[in-house]
Amino acid sequence: MKLRCIIIDDEYLARQRLLKLLENFEDLLVVATCKNGKDALEKITLKEPDLIFLDIQMPDMNGFTVLSKLHLKPYVIFTTAYDTFALKAFEINAVDYLLKPFDEDRLSMAIERIIQLKKRKESSLLEDQIKKLLSTYQSTQTNYLHKITLKTRGKDVTIFIDDVICFKSDGNYVKIITEAKTHLHRITMNTLYKNLDTNQFLRIHRSIILNKIYIKQCTYVNNNEFRFVLKNGEEYISSRKYSTSITAYLS
Repeated sequence: MKLRCIIIDDEYLARQRLLKLLENFEDLLVVATCKNGKDALEKITLKEPDLIFLDIQMPDMNGFTVLSKLHLKPYVIFTTAYDTFALKAFEINAVDYLLKPFDEDRLSMAIERIIQLKKRKESSLLEDQIKKLLSTYQSTQTNYLHKITLKTRGKDVTIFIDDVICFKSDGNYVKIITEAKTHLHRITMNTLYKNLDTNQFLRIHRSIILNKIYIKQCTYVNNNEFRFVLKNGEEYISSRKYSTSITAYLS
């Protein structure tokens, strides 16, 4: 089975050069190329690649932001012209980076590392490492909530905000719904929403906040109400009170 990969770089020549180099690797299949972060998020969600070649400096959002908005984290090989401390933090056993201009030998080393990781079924370790790095990066870059830690049966359970499909109010609690499990958190919806990044989350009702990444479809119903269909099949009807923010989101 070939590794499905996506190239993400705002420079056309850089994308073409990497495409040419990857022709020599039979274990890889390039399923898409992207010129910016927005395009990358759409293609990654659609194609579900095993591996992405990700540039750091892009005009609309940087590589760290792209990763922070992904639910499914593929293997990542960074391709960048900047050798910084942040990049060095990613030079761990599960993730590699290529400093431009890199040659075919250096590319081969990075790909072999990914292939060996996949063979050893260490994708779960990779995801945890990326999440920890992203958590550290986000905590220094923004005041928005990036994880929630709850006490469950005497143990700390950490829920990363990127993994949340939606929040739903439930009396004095808020349900935190992820693909794996639903958690209860004692907090008000208003307090929670104030700490969320509105670029990522959309409040459609006083009792419902959606992660935009998980929105599959939105259609107008009537009287300034909208029907939202999520990627997990759940459906929600919005309140007229939030029609302005929903319209802004759709535009």
